[in-house]
Amino acid sequence: MERRQFLAGGTALLSVAVAGCGHPDVELDLEAASDENIADKASTTADPGSEERRVLASARDDGSATRRGREELFDRTDTVRVDGAFYEVSETRVESGEATVYDVDVAFNPDDTKAAVGEVAYDDLPEYDRERLSFVADGREPADEEGYNVDYGTAGAVGDRSALVPEQEYDIVTHGGDRYRVEVESQTVPENEYRYEVTEVAPDVGAFADQVREEYLFALTGLSAAEREVVEEAIDGAYYEDDDAFRSVVDRVRDHEGLDVDDFYGTWLLSYENEEYVTYVE
Repeated sequence: MERRQFLAGGTALLSVAVAGCGHPDVELDLEAASDENIADKASTTADPGSEERRVLASARDDGSATRRGREELFDRTDTVRVDGAFYEVSETRVESGEATVYDVDVAFNPDDTKAAVGEVAYDDLPEYDRERLSFVADGREPADEEGYNVDYGTAGAVGDRSALVPEQEYDIVTHGGDRYRVEVESQTVPENEYRYEVTEVAPDVGAFADQVREEYLFALTGLSAAEREVVEEAIDGAYYEDDDAFRSVVDRVRDHEGLDVDDFYGTWLLSYENEEYVTYVE
């Protein structure tokens, strides 16, 4: 059940460094494991409006679905939640080809502000363009002094929703007295066609959490006094000391299959003193 983190709800218990604070070298964190918590850690959720949700719902309702894209949407072992149910997704590349993709460069304070193609107020752009160029309305300064580069993708993905891609109708956008120069660039890139099929693995959170328990839950027992101190501190908050007791506990945990495991960190499901915990180790 290793998972990409492209969707809400499927984020692993990763530690995030706080600005101005050093990140600890090691960590053990035990979090009470409710059905919802287990489901969150062992699956991803297809957000409303996302391409993942559209493809999965189409495959569920029609038996299969296809899409063209530059890369896969899902890991091979993804379990994805849609409308409360959980599905395994099969993603198969069936054809390889090429596609033209478009980037839109928006220059702030350009030297030449005269329109050669056409001029338009930001508010008069189609909604599709306004959403992608929202930094114009927000007044956000770009990290690059030159301006912003916006990936529009393929003409097929854009359809007829844009006044800039694939046919550029304007090269100057105005807003609040400011003028922005727009340039459209294109390039040819590899593109594949994928076929998707889904299999329901659980109808709801409780049933899915029980499946995860059956496959991954193990009991952490037989600990020394020092090891128990490590675990109980990790339950109260987190344990950050790289000592012998910590390493011994980690070795015990890593002896078992985890929900999401890498070389240096991972998430496991364990029971300690008859209570279940989602356990993050780094």
